[in-house]
Order: sequence, then structure tokens, then C-alpha cells
Amino acid sequence: MKLNSVFKPNILIFLNSQLKICNNMKQYHLLIVDDEKRYADMLAKRLNLRGCNCEVCYSGQEALNRIKRQNFSLILLDLHLPDIYGTEVLIRIKEIDAKPPVIILTGHGTQKDRRECLQQGAYAFMHKPLGIEELMTILAQIGETST
Repeated sequence: MKLNSVFKPNILIFLNSQLKICNNMKQYHLLIVDDEKRYADMLAKRLNLRGCNCEVCYSGQEALNRIKRQNFSLILLDLHLPDIYGTEVLIRIKEIDAKPPVIILTGHGTQKDRRECLQQGAYAFMHKPLGIEELMTILAQIGETST
């Protein structure tokens, strides 16, 4: 069976871009930092299914401890954590290791939070719930700029 007889060209382009994203993601080691355990675990599972290698932690201090011990390609950081506010975690992450892009995820962030996070070196500031395809597109952009 020929692909051209089954798929229209625009669908093939979409499938090829998704395959490229999945192939690029295999090299990523992501840290997801979010105190909403169900959300963090679900996001990790969905990213793992797309070829990412994800680890999850549920507090700012736990994230900082892991970043001191391990290298991550990318960090997804919730803004409202129970122990340390996300902007402070971001500052400390950048002091430990400035290389990995940090994407701030929040359900309650303000414009002031956004400005501060971007000034402190966040790659992006995104609101929950986050569409997985939107996140995959951003991850592909990060992969293209880092190669």
C-alpha cells in the first residue's frame, strides 16, 4: 500500500514533523517540577510516550538537590510550589547550571511573574493546562537551537 494513496500531502507533512520531534526528543532528559502530583505524573507519562526521558519531583528543594546531582536537558518548573516560590527556584537553578532551558508552567501566574521569570533566564512562561502538542513544538524548537 502506498502512503500517497492513503494520506493527503498535508497529513504526511504533519506526520513527518511529529516523527522528527519524537526522534529529537529521545536525547532529552527532562525534569518536571510540580507539586500537583497527578498533573506532573501525567505530563511525564505523555512525554515518555513521545520518546522523552522524564523525571518528576514535587518541591523546589527536591528539584535543586537533583539538579546538583544530575544533568538535565530541560526543566519544566511550576511557579507555585509549597516550599520555594518558582522564581527563586529558577534563580537557584541558573546558579547551579545555567545550561538547561527552564520552562515555567503555571495556572496562576501574573504578568509580573512572567516578566521576572523571563528576566531571570526562563526560556518560556506558559499557562496550564498545557497542550502536549504545544509543548512538543517548543521542545523541537529548543532541540533545533541547541544542535
